[in-house]
Amino acid sequence: MGARTKARRRAVDLLFEAESRGLNAGDLASERAERPVTPAPLNEYTITAVRGVVAHWTDINDALTTYSQGWSLDRMPDVDRAILRLGAWEILYSEDVPDEVAVSEAVVLATELSTDESPKFVNGLLARLVEVKPTLV
Repeated sequence: MGARTKARRRAVDLLFEAESRGLNAGDLASERAERPVTPAPLNEYTITAVRGVVAHWTDINDALTTYSQGWSLDRMPDVDRAILRLGAWEILYSEDVPDEVAVSEAVVLATELSTDESPKFVNGLLARLVEVKPTLV
């Protein structure tokens, strides 16, 4: 598993944990960077990604809600929301991640971490964001 893939996984973990605990994900990432709870410190990309998601939280949630076709954010599994938020941030706001890579990595995370239906849902929703990206940014 590559460093960027591991960083994405940890970003999803932090986004999931923060939402579950009612914390700001950016604050949690900063806290974990200062005081790691694992032997390996947080990768810089993990911190950048979490802070990026937090910085664009409302726009990302609006885009996911608009294009999810009948699924509110609250109805989605918690881990799917975290994966989708990270994928949406990479597609819409990260300048160094190709859209295809962002979608592919999100699908892999959904396959590993969520339900059997989640990879298809994540793929479809993020692919739709790629299609409408010029109208969103």
